[in-house]
Amino acid sequence: MNPVEIEQAISDLAEAPFDAAEFPYAFLEAFGRKATEIKKLRKGDTNKSDLGGVLQRNNIHMATCAPGEVSQTLAALKDSPATTKHKAKFILATDGQTFEAEDLVGGDTVACAYKDFPDSFGVFLPLAGISTVKQIKESAFDIKATGRLNRLYVELLKDNPDWGKAERRHDMNHFMARLIFCFFAEDTDIFTTEDLFTGTIDRMSNRDGTNTHEVISEIFRAMNVSLPDRASANLPRWADAFPYVNGGLFSGSTEVPRFSKIAQRYLSHIGGLDWTKINPDIFGSMIQAVADDEERSDLGMHYTSVPNILKVLNPLFLDDLNAALEEAGDNARKLLNLRNRIAKIRVFDPACGSGNFLVIAYKQLRAIEAEINRRRGEADRKTDIPLTNFRGIEIRDFSAEIARLALIIAEYQCDVTYRGQKEALAEFLPLDSQNWITCGNALRLDWLSICPPTGTGVTVKADDLFQTPLDQAQIDFENEGGETYICGNPPFKGTRKQKPYEKEDLERVFGSVTSKWKNVDYVGAWLMKAALYNEASAAPFAFVSTNSICQGQQVPITWDILQKRGFKIRFAHTSFTWSNLASNKAGVTVVVTGVDNIVGGVRTITTQGVTREVANINPYLTEHQISVVPASRRPKFTITPMEYGVYYSKSAGLILDPQEKDELLNDGLNAKFVRRFLGSSEFINGKERYCLWIDDAELHEASLVASVAKRIDAVQADRLETTDAAVNKLAQRPHQFRERKGDESFKVFIPIVSSENREYFPAGVADETVIPTNKAFYMPGAPLWAVSVICSKLHLSWIDTICGRLRTDYSYSNTLGWNTFPLPKLTEKNREDLTRCAEDILLAREAHFPATIADLYDPEKMPANLRAAHDRNDETLERIYIGRRFKNDTERLEKLFDMYTKMTTKVSA
Repeated sequence: MNPVEIEQAISDLAEAPFDAAEFPYAFLEAFGRKATEIKKLRKGDTNKSDLGGVLQRNNIHMATCAPGEVSQTLAALKDSPATTKHKAKFILATDGQTFEAEDLVGGDTVACAYKDFPDSFGVFLPLAGISTVKQIKESAFDIKATGRLNRLYVELLKDNPDWGKAERRHDMNHFMARLIFCFFAEDTDIFTTEDLFTGTIDRMSNRDGTNTHEVISEIFRAMNVSLPDRASANLPRWADAFPYVNGGLFSGSTEVPRFSKIAQRYLSHIGGLDWTKINPDIFGSMIQAVADDEERSDLGMHYTSVPNILKVLNPLFLDDLNAALEEAGDNARKLLNLRNRIAKIRVFDPACGSGNFLVIAYKQLRAIEAEINRRRGEADRKTDIPLTNFRGIEIRDFSAEIARLALIIAEYQCDVTYRGQKEALAEFLPLDSQNWITCGNALRLDWLSICPPTGTGVTVKADDLFQTPLDQAQIDFENEGGETYICGNPPFKGTRKQKPYEKEDLERVFGSVTSKWKNVDYVGAWLMKAALYNEASAAPFAFVSTNSICQGQQVPITWDILQKRGFKIRFAHTSFTWSNLASNKAGVTVVVTGVDNIVGGVRTITTQGVTREVANINPYLTEHQISVVPASRRPKFTITPMEYGVYYSKSAGLILDPQEKDELLNDGLNAKFVRRFLGSSEFINGKERYCLWIDDAELHEASLVASVAKRIDAVQADRLETTDAAVNKLAQRPHQFRERKGDESFKVFIPIVSSENREYFPAGVADETVIPTNKAFYMPGAPLWAVSVICSKLHLSWIDTICGRLRTDYSYSNTLGWNTFPLPKLTEKNREDLTRCAEDILLAREAHFPATIADLYDPEKMPANLRAAHDRNDETLERIYIGRRFKNDTERLEKLFDMYTKMTTKVSA
């Protein structure tokens, strides 16, 4: 279950009649605990409570009690030996009137009326397998509002299916944006009468909701009529009470989807929430999921945490501003100069989504400005920071609308905080119709026309606040001559997952500078566009990107181009997980890179929260002096090649599990036609998989076994079904894979993927009974000392930096990992020593048969003899390089980069 679903289930539980006996099970059910778990608790099989309550091991101990005994019951739960013995993380007591609970791990406590406990649902998210983090607990309102809006959205589409179609989706999304504004306005006194919007709808609508759409339509129409025009607008008296909003929010069509009785009830419930609690920087990302079919299943998880956003904004410009504020002290002149500087700063997010980065940037700048005003004795001063200095491009129209709305709400909230409710209200309405968020494809728009670095004129402008045609007149910046900063979190998409139009985008951006544009990660196009923008504006840029952009083939393409144009990385956050707050969801692994073309200055690398100053940051996000390491088709420093294994798409009939293998042998198939078929997973985890391996000359013999012939026919049919001409051609030899290789009597076997937790990359050896799949590499007839090199810490430090990653796991590449690895000329003695080390490693593994590679290389369980063999191997190899052991990976990389630079320079010379 996602947070929105949990919050709804908890709210339903709080509203239902209290059943003391049933409550503990209903509470667990609301957090998505499995029915089988709850059934066992009911029967008493797994209930470990010693107080007559319910105790689920490693989870929660809770009990219901008589009225007035909640505090005593909670104390008893805390003191209970069973709570300690069975490692309960939470204790909870309630009598149906009062609710008390405690997080025994994190220390959070809850004490409230029973009906209010859903407001603290975030405390209990670990019960659903969701990581409890501070921000999700603080955003309970945003999750609740998102859930209610989602229920309304879904209900409206049931009765108005045409509004869910592509041609009406914009109308539906625009309607939702209008609703959000109205809910916020009636709770923040923007509408002068309390509950004006929700109360008017409840009062004027029929009980069955049949005229609700007409009531809302009239309200929307009223808010688009200026006061001088009210008399001639023929507005109903009840609608005339609504203010003139302007800003284009209510311009155009006022058509509203029809409401059922249920939909009207949902709308009333939403209006009953306290919208003063909205967090525009969080809510925007959540609400965009309501209108996105693909994202709706993860409602409540789609937002970027403020700390993560600040990893971009702080080093980009906020740290500098805060330092200037500290340096200014109480000097009125310096404070004035800083305020004037801040008022001219332009923040541009060319992939702004629902506006998170822009909202946080705006709020941070307002906070600095407010402190300046306080020190100058001008606390009530109107802000000099215009919203139009916060520019964005977003391809999805609803997200763009929410981004504009989020900024409007952020401005109002800042005005209330720093100037007071009265002053904020006095200047809020009517809204300005200027549009500062452009809806369009950022890779096909001219950024200089949307956020020009000089002058006040902007080419791209909307007709009103919520419409953005691309044939637009000008919109003016209010302040001239300021700094511009580009930031954001552009979409990540690897080369194999890109759609045709995305390939076209890449060609538009990179086509004139490289022929390798098809291999660029989609996010690379934002880096390139930002660099082109910078050349006309000197605007530093910082993006969140998948860590792959600083690994593997992306470096010799994207970063090589940027470096040749004079760009360098000013600051970087090395790999960290950019997750959706769910422990059971795989977060994407990202980096942050801040880039400019300014010579000199301080550079910083942040790793796991620790920041250090360095003289240089290379594209691999280390401080070593290295440019790029391009992929090589052949080994640069050895004659021993490394190849991909066998490609096996459209070959299901040739692949066997152990049972199928045994069945074929029992059917009379000669064992010579069966080989082990190993990829990374099979090699590391000891899984068994087999394949049919049939020479052309042996096809008749193998086909005499009916079950084999049937499999071969199935392969032929599969290959003929596809429209791929190359695969169709392979149908002519359905008894074989695409390649006929890998059956050498001796080969070194290298998995492609290995866990980042392993201290060594676990290569091995294989004979003719093993065929490597294309999920592995192999070195036919290779010398055994190659195993020593690949399994060393020295080689691991190279592939960790140069090769790509699969999330955070090592992802080997023959063209980058082996073919570029700086290997000195080895003497015969060197080869003998390394061969002996490789033998020792393999024999140490064999001594623990049948333990798998995964078992043996678990860092906490690695056998002592295997660890010792690896340690001897590292010392032997490293002495060949520098005559002693390296101190650490930094020193290893320094030596390897130095060798690579010298050796490649020598080769090219």
